[in-house]
Amino acid sequence: MTADSVLPRRRVPGPEAPHDDLPLPKRRGYRYPAWRGAVAGLHGVGAVTVVLLALAAIGAMISEPVLIPSLAASAGVLHSAPTLPMAQPRSVVVAHLLGAAAGYVALALWQSNPWSAALAGGLTFAATTLARTPHSPACATAVVVVLQAPAPGRFVPLLLGATVVLVIGGFAASRVRRGAARYPVRWW
Repeated sequence: MTADSVLPRRRVPGPEAPHDDLPLPKRRGYRYPAWRGAVAGLHGVGAVTVVLLALAAIGAMISEPVLIPSLAASAGVLHSAPTLPMAQPRSVVVAHLLGAAAGYVALALWQSNPWSAALAGGLTFAATTLARTPHSPACATAVVVVLQAPAPGRFVPLLLGATVVLVIGGFAASRVRRGAARYPVRWW
């Protein structure tokens, strides 16, 4: 008995080896055509733009700045990754309110400067982690509060309303395009 009679003969690949009898790799799953990715991207861009324009319009109607940079970042999170825990309504609304609170605490303890703004951002991250409401754009809300020192009686209700508008915009956008991930995964 020889090894050739028991083991199948394997060819060593090389330029002289025929390739017509080699099996093609099996498909592991369905791949979407490129146009579907482009449609999803355009849908996200349109949804973010519409909700930010809505915040700007609300601000123009009431003559108050409603659109702040951290809300633009939140809109990006909501529409690019709507199923993540940091995009859920509880995280968006509560985290921004915690960020504002951390900013006002920092203003009460220290003066308005970049150092206290950085501390407020860190405090916001700690508060959102403890509250189980992860939402990194809320750290920017704390920085805005420390550096701009808005009146809390006007700023906090506007911030709350703006976060609710973001959540409603995410909900509506997820229902417009068929096949889009449903937002929210959970309301609270």
